[in-house]
Amino acid sequence: MTPAFKVVIPARYASTRLPGKPLLDLGGKPMVVRVAEQAYLSGAEEIWVATDHEGVHAACMAHEFAALMTRTDHATGTDRLAEVVEQRGWSNDTIVVNVQGDEPLIEPALIMQTARQLAVSGADIATVAHPIVDPADFFNPNVVKVVCRADGDAAYFSRAPIPYARDHFAREAGGNSLPENFPAYRHVGLYAYRAGFLKAYAGLTAAPTENFEALEQLRALWHGYRISVTLIDAAPAAGVDTPEDFERMRKLFDPA
Repeated sequence: MTPAFKVVIPARYASTRLPGKPLLDLGGKPMVVRVAEQAYLSGAEEIWVATDHEGVHAACMAHEFAALMTRTDHATGTDRLAEVVEQRGWSNDTIVVNVQGDEPLIEPALIMQTARQLAVSGADIATVAHPIVDPADFFNPNVVKVVCRADGDAAYFSRAPIPYARDHFAREAGGNSLPENFPAYRHVGLYAYRAGFLKAYAGLTAAPTENFEALEQLRALWHGYRISVTLIDAAPAAGVDTPEDFERMRKLFDPA
């Protein structure tokens, strides 16, 4: 049974690699609106776009999606979500799913599944991972790995190749293959939070590991919060980070 949940879509205008990303046109609609349409299909009871730009706010409202103006100085999307929770006055047990504003192909069922994972696990946060099958991904520091405990909660996230198959890699010099039944999982950056955690987040000091790994979820683990991981079979559709990504996505929405 799917719990009641809300979706917040952080949409910062000043992307370093792709300025104005939320408003880029995909088949006649801004990218952020395409994301909101996918979120609408997830069954969320409320969908809010959280932005720091009047143009993004206006575009969402023009397409009949609710939007909130948030501060321009947020360091992370999580901080922006926390401001939305504060503005809306949501109770501590409210489930809030953070859907990135640059993922116009995100599957509505995955949004719903992440909200359900948080509800059934009793954790503070829920997120997603899938098996790594390509050795190049396993050794790529841009691919974040997660190791889970027996109860399905995250034990650690890292950009390093974890867990490390010592004997296999000693035999297979160069890391050209992965062992069979290897429990290596790539973390997918989709999160469901309890609003109570988001309220506490701003007061949490950064973890030493967070500073070195550049992974903000390590802050939650450092302070003893539970992160439940739901496993899916394969990687979801990729988002838009670069001009090349946008061109690929544009062709999907407007093949002509």
